[in-house]
Amino acid sequence: MSQRISFRAELARLGLRWFVKRPSHRQPIEQARQTFRAMEMLIPYPPLGTVTSAVDAAGVPADLIATKMSRPDRCVLFLHGGAYRVGAPSTYRHFTWRIATAARARVLAIDYRLAPECPYPAAIEDALASYRWLLGSNDPRGLAVMGDSAGGGLALALLMKLRDSGLPLPAAAVALSPWTDLALTGPSLKANAASDPMLNADDLPIFAADYLAGSDPRNPYASPLYGDPRGLPPTLIQVGSDEILRDDAARMAENMRGAGCHVELQIWRRMPHTWQLLAAVLPEARWAVATIGAFLDRMFTAAAVR
Repeated sequence: MSQRISFRAELARLGLRWFVKRPSHRQPIEQARQTFRAMEMLIPYPPLGTVTSAVDAAGVPADLIATKMSRPDRCVLFLHGGAYRVGAPSTYRHFTWRIATAARARVLAIDYRLAPECPYPAAIEDALASYRWLLGSNDPRGLAVMGDSAGGGLALALLMKLRDSGLPLPAAAVALSPWTDLALTGPSLKANAASDPMLNADDLPIFAADYLAGSDPRNPYASPLYGDPRGLPPTLIQVGSDEILRDDAARMAENMRGAGCHVELQIWRRMPHTWQLLAAVLPEARWAVATIGAFLDRMFTAAAVR
């Protein structure tokens, strides 16, 4: 039995069928958001010593997460996925404490504005505002930016925005299955359409249109694949081999290498889109989280001595 089929069967056994049920592009936005909110009922309690505080990050609502392993001089700005249409920090509470522990850092997970009510550039404006807020009380050498899916693309776009605005860059970035090309030109969109158990390629034009609202899909602050990555900080990119967004990640990494950036691309065999979020049930997700933590810990340590 293939790993993908085993993955589906295991999640079905655990009652998590909607994780492997591809969403319909006909689903109304409020219904999609209700589905995401329903998942919060299954989020287990974090370990003792985890503190989650609601904060106002320059007008952007956010969760600030710290565990017993978190150092006060480190913070990861986390940008959630959800195609710029769904999701919230509360949906990721099973994951952000794991990153806080693995990276020995605090995590600021922001509740950026969503499309279609608040299309581009609302999300990047909120990400920029919250990063500026962090700079008010943190050395940039102790900061990192991270996101998954749309949030991964947003994280990379934010790095370009920070550089172009003359703001101090963070020590590192992590992008998980990033959506970097809203023009939808990646060959894997078709090549992996049948093998990706999580995403439906037919949905992406609708999601992109909702977010862009007429903006150029090749604007690098919306689609970082089309930007100049020169000068960006060390970046880890993880993606599954069977994802329709595989080439969004691979081409972004290639561009960064060509620009002289330190980029580590990991293509995990037969892993689904953002499998890292399934650390409660999937060993490969826990290994991925450990890898992320080791990368961030290494980059924080290196930045501190510069």
